[in-house]
Formats: sequence, structure tokens, C-alpha cells
Amino acid sequence: MSMMTRRKFLALGTLAVPAAVCADAVLFEPTALRVTKLALSDSGTLRFIHFTDFHFKGDARYASELVRTINQTNPAFVVFTGDLVENKSFAPAALEFIKQIKAPVYGSPGNHDYWCRAPFADYERAFAATGGAWLVDRSIVLPQYDLEIIGMALIGIHAFQSPQAGRRLLLLHYPEMADRLNGARFNLILAGHSHGGQVRLPFYGPVYLPWGVGRYDLGYFETAGGPLYVNAGIGTYHVPWRFNCRPEVTVVTM
Repeated sequence: MSMMTRRKFLALGTLAVPAAVCADAVLFEPTALRVTKLALSDSGTLRFIHFTDFHFKGDARYASELVRTINQTNPAFVVFTGDLVENKSFAPAALEFIKQIKAPVYGSPGNHDYWCRAPFADYERAFAATGGAWLVDRSIVLPQYDLEIIGMALIGIHAFQSPQAGRRLLLLHYPEMADRLNGARFNLILAGHSHGGQVRLPFYGPVYLPWGVGRYDLGYFETAGGPLYVNAGIGTYHVPWRFNCRPEVTVVTM
């Protein structure tokens, strides 16, 4: 191989790697849905699903895959921690996909659910149609599981009541709020908002994180309020890219 040919070869190789990374980040990972598992107990029998940050923008094929994946898992119920849509014009279609989930769905709002100004009354009807509920600053008790599910408003709940069941599950959007619960503790806290950073570099982590995440960018953490799991989310925001951070549905056992 001549010197010129070798240089060309090395140059092509240098270009091929970033091209492959960009193709993965733009064409594959944003809709490469994965199922992760979180087991809080080796002997746990209650199994449910957590997803978050749908950010539905009209991709019916991907939304159908999400619903199919959830239904195939046959969970006891499903929880959602905010950001259904960014634009309220997409809310009716997104809520139709929520209604296709064959398990009760309990949800709490994210910042975009407030900012887009979609009527929460529509959310309430859609979540209720599944047998679940839209929980904003309130809780619901599932006596068959000895479980209370508390849905937080955007940046707090007006007053945490005394426990209504033996186990308590808190749904919130901003992960960092887990350290600002005024002494209240929960068996599990579930959050979203971070999207895992969407683009995570090896040995570095997320390139960018929004406000309200703090150190809780992705995965399991111990916090002042109890165990916290931050889900990578379903959709994307700002840029439609993901790298080393596939969208996620989490199967929780407790």
C-alpha cells in the first residue's frame, strides 16, 4: 500500500466512525425501545410498568410499538411521570394511545403538560378510561396491593398526608425534588424529565441535562426521600437524537 493510499484509508476510517455514530444517534436509537427491570425485592410479587416523557409528535408507528410492548408485559398497572406532549394539538392522539393500554394507568404531570395548556380534564378522562387516574397533587390507594400512589404537581405537593397504605409510591417529574420532600419518605420514587441526557458519552456521561435533574440523571439512586429510579423516557426534546441512551420502559417488581 502506497503512502498516499494509506493516508486515504486512514482518512476514510476516521470519517466512518463519526458517520456511524451520527447514523445511530439519528436513525436508530431514538425509537430503539428497550425494556429494563428494577427489582426492589427478590421475593416481590407486585409487577408494574413505568414510562415517562412521551413527547408525542405524531409518530403513530412508534407509539403503537410502545403500547404493544407494555401490553405484552401484562403488568398489574402502569405509571407515567409526565410530558405527554409539547404541543396540545397532539394531545388527543396521545391520549388515545394511553387508552389502548390494557392495564390501569396512573399519571402525574411534567412541565410540558403545563406549558402546552392541554386541558387536564381530557387527561383525567383518558386515564380514568384505563381504570387508572390522573394524579395531580393527590393520591389513590390500591388496597389489593397495600399501596398508595401519590402524584406530585410540577414542583411540589401542598401537604403530604400520613401514609394511607403499607407501601407508598411517589410519582414526580423533576428527579431533584426527591431531596426536597420535607422529611417524607417513600418505598419508591419514580421520575423522568432528564431523558438520561439523550446523548451520553462513554466515560463522561450526559452531554446536557435540563434544570431539575441534579445528580439524578439516569437509573437507580438512594435519596433523602427514598429509593429513586429515573427513567430515560420515550421521546426526545430539542433535538431528535439519542446516543448510548435508548428510550426505556421499566418493569418494576416490589
